[in-house]
Amino acid sequence: MKRGDVTYRRRNPLRGRSAVFLAGLLAVAALVSGCGIRTTSVPVDAGAAPSRVPCRISASDVATRSPDSASAEVYLVCASQLVTVDRPMPADAVGAEPVEVARALLNEVQQAPSAGERRAGFTTAVPAGLRVDPSRSGDPAGTLRLSSQPEDLSEEALAQLVCTYAESDSLVRDGSVVLGGPGDYPPRGYLCTSQTKSRPGDLATPDALRLD
Repeated sequence: MKRGDVTYRRRNPLRGRSAVFLAGLLAVAALVSGCGIRTTSVPVDAGAAPSRVPCRISASDVATRSPDSASAEVYLVCASQLVTVDRPMPADAVGAEPVEVARALLNEVQQAPSAGERRAGFTTAVPAGLRVDPSRSGDPAGTLRLSSQPEDLSEEALAQLVCTYAESDSLVRDGSVVLGGPGDYPPRGYLCTSQTKSRPGDLATPDALRLD
């Protein structure tokens, strides 16, 4: 609409708002570039780096065996799994009666790890006071009686013991290790499976079998 020589135009409100918005963005960008987070030469403590447990003993930490000893594999706990280590065992225990073999292996698996084994991350859960006795009359062949009921041991301790015994042919009967306790409960056969080794803390391992 015109009055005389003067032309009146309506101002677009959206265009004005866009200009204000753009100006605001430019101001924020300037602040970010000029006053944003700057690098610093002061070291920042982000916590300790994650440790990697090797579960492998270095050659310098391997103990020298005496001539009157033999090598035996026992299972220890490392990184929440069961891993074998070589331990010296009396030579006269090799080929001895099963209960003597079981006692020698129990003695090794319940010993505290050496300094080299500890550095590699190994521990043992088998209690120091645990003992193993011969079978009783009426027990299945090959039964070993522990001074504690097997189910009363921790999951890791029972898994360590079963898998260590499973490495000895003289202690395995029909694929399982037959264990009983001091009470009147019947012995049971225990299996060392891949799950037992990889997840010894599970309540379901080691698998137990009822014996006829």
